[in-house]
Amino acid sequence: MLPRYIEVRGAKVHNLKNIDVDVPLHEIVAIAGISGSGKSSLALGALYAEGSRRYLESLSAYTRRRMTQAERADVDDVRYVPAALALRQRPGVPGIRSTFGTLSELLNSLRLMFSRLASHRCPNGHYCPPSLSVAAMQEMTCPFCGEKFYGPGAEELAFNSTGACPSCGGTGVVQTVNEAALVPDDSKTIDEGAVVVWGTLMWSLMKDIVRTMGVRTDIPFRDLTPEEKEIIYHGELKKHHIHYVNPNTLEPAEMDFNYYSAVNSVKNSLAKVKDEKGMKRLEKYLEEDVCPDCHGTRLSEAARAPRLRGIGLDEATAMTLSELIPWVQGVPASLPEEMRPMAENISESFMDVSKRLMDLGLGYLSLDRAASTLSTGERQRVQLARAVRNRTTGVLYVLDEPSIGLHPYNLKGLTGVMDDLRADGNSVVIVDHDTQVLKHADWMIEMGEGAGADGGMVISEGSVEDVSKNPGSVIGPYLSDQYESRIRPVMQAGGMFEKAVIHLETGAIHTVHPLDVRIPVGRLTVVTGVSGSGKTTMVLESLIPALKAKISGQKLPGHVKNIEAEGITEVKLIDAAPIGINVRSTVATYANVHDELRKVYAKTADAKERSCKAGDFSYNTGKLRCPICDGTGEISLDVQFLPDVKIPCPDCRGSRYSREAFDIRRRAKDGNEYSLPDLMNMSVDQVLHVLGGLKLLQQRLQVLHDLGLGYLTLGEETPGLSGGEAQRLKLASEMGKGQSDSVFVFDEPTIGLHPQDVKTLLHVFQTLIDHGATVVVIEHDLDVIKNADYIIDMGPGGGKEGGRIIAYGSPDEIRQSPESLTARFM
Repeated sequence: MLPRYIEVRGAKVHNLKNIDVDVPLHEIVAIAGISGSGKSSLALGALYAEGSRRYLESLSAYTRRRMTQAERADVDDVRYVPAALALRQRPGVPGIRSTFGTLSELLNSLRLMFSRLASHRCPNGHYCPPSLSVAAMQEMTCPFCGEKFYGPGAEELAFNSTGACPSCGGTGVVQTVNEAALVPDDSKTIDEGAVVVWGTLMWSLMKDIVRTMGVRTDIPFRDLTPEEKEIIYHGELKKHHIHYVNPNTLEPAEMDFNYYSAVNSVKNSLAKVKDEKGMKRLEKYLEEDVCPDCHGTRLSEAARAPRLRGIGLDEATAMTLSELIPWVQGVPASLPEEMRPMAENISESFMDVSKRLMDLGLGYLSLDRAASTLSTGERQRVQLARAVRNRTTGVLYVLDEPSIGLHPYNLKGLTGVMDDLRADGNSVVIVDHDTQVLKHADWMIEMGEGAGADGGMVISEGSVEDVSKNPGSVIGPYLSDQYESRIRPVMQAGGMFEKAVIHLETGAIHTVHPLDVRIPVGRLTVVTGVSGSGKTTMVLESLIPALKAKISGQKLPGHVKNIEAEGITEVKLIDAAPIGINVRSTVATYANVHDELRKVYAKTADAKERSCKAGDFSYNTGKLRCPICDGTGEISLDVQFLPDVKIPCPDCRGSRYSREAFDIRRRAKDGNEYSLPDLMNMSVDQVLHVLGGLKLLQQRLQVLHDLGLGYLTLGEETPGLSGGEAQRLKLASEMGKGQSDSVFVFDEPTIGLHPQDVKTLLHVFQTLIDHGATVVVIEHDLDVIKNADYIIDMGPGGGKEGGRIIAYGSPDEIRQSPESLTARFM
């Protein structure tokens, strides 16, 4: 009899408490629970880690040596686990050469179309009708001039290969010198260092040369004639005989020296740069521009030449997926009869992938869109579409918050993809908080009941109906809609704009039409709309840059016509980007708790006896850091033919401190004595409980508790925090201040948040508003939307079908809008 469950026994990954759980095979299994309850530890740390590791172990040692391998999960036994693939909450950020087309692999089909099916240009410039010659790798003969030539293969149309534009190397951008950065202060004279590049890049003799060329160096730069400025910026590179004063001997001297204009000085230094440090010094003088030869298409002139249905490959990739699909569908009918079977075959492979991407709400993206500009949710959905297209069977797919960035309207596409994976004989495990997604599961496992040390247990499991009826379930009331969704006080009609208003007017940009936006000051404004409707463009690319320019007195961004924001002097973006890049960044260091603790311990009798100062308690540089792991808490073992194994340091056992640090103790209010390493191993709430008489520390820890982060340990590494945890930790330093002059912008702050945690977040928003702040949130979560004072709904669709404000007002007013897709779900 075939096994029906993955049997997990004795799982102790992170905070899991030696749990046993059976996960049904060939079904959609949802793992729910509040932040920090152990969901990801079970799904990724146990199921995925063991499924992928065991598959890789079946490969040869030679192959394994060249692959990144996961270490063995901290679990007694996992039986019947299939080979596993994980689609993580934060897919890696793609490089400069990656686009939506390469990431989704749609560009492969498109290149094949233009290679095999297009009209190709002969060496004399004539276009030949489509033929089967290219597919048969035969010479083509031009019917106009008789010239014989070969049509380009798909590889010759690739910007990552021989089809790349020679000027930009297939990146679509070139680096040019930013002339404005060369003279940042035009009130200075050249003698005073107006041309900064001549001072910082050791070109000081250039001042003497321009003087011999007739440029006045003793008047403000702004008062120079256009001719003089032209000499400074772009003067000819040639040798000049100059008289100068030797700075060392102060004696007059003369010499012949080449003149390097300000622009040429940068180019010369750029050509000689050898390391990252040198490049960093030059970066401030450079800017990226669209390549003037390929106009950003990345393709060489030859790769842009083939024509299919009247357009080139560059024009096809510039279309959004929604526009491209009907164009591809019309390709076979535009060709001679004998070519149609091949055309239908290639078109079908394109349509298979694009259908999934459309279902997942990505129709607004163009194939030439740089992959690095895609959101984490968009990148994850591209991964998901690719997984379904592969038509695997018997694989375990672990999806980490696949609903990130999805409007409720787009969720049916996501659940459809999960259904298809299951129908193909795969097992699907999802970690998510969206109740619409959770309700779609065949089986649910709920972790809890608290976070951190209070979590790590299975508190309920069964069908969605079983869990929703379970009195011990935390998610249950949210599955059955038996909870109070309005947390904040309702804004009274007529009082919305009584404090002030931020008024933004923009021109068209990307797919967003000209906008006229009014945002009430001192209120919670939520910007909603389906994926690609223009929310990010309006808030992150228009509102924030315009406010920053207004505050600093700089020029407004090109597409922004006007902004009025009286009394606003600060704008702060709180996003979900990871905090820090290495293990040395911890919750305590980021929240400014560690510095205060070091000062406290430096004042103890034990520390004074050992002549230890506050700096000695730093695990990065202090003398009390562990000498074996150098304060990282772990060491890496290079094991031949096996993955590098990171293990807790055997000397400090992961504490980061030397044994001497454990001997320096301080009595806490609970009567016990603790060392600093002891406190770093405790949760925020535990430290808050034991600390007494330290007002500043208690205030900072209380803020973390109020933000719902009390379960994090002080020594927890910040790069490993979830997106939601990272956002709230960034907010910690802002709490408790008067904020009447501040605008806080949150980009999808409910990422990684359980509905219970969303309540905490709404209380945080209310605290900021009570202190006078203006809060603007880009969000899909219905509980946040329902708690808004003011909603701006973008749409109605994504891409060219969106880009307009289709409804605005209070939640009650939005509900009445017939055009709003958001209104349907409220």
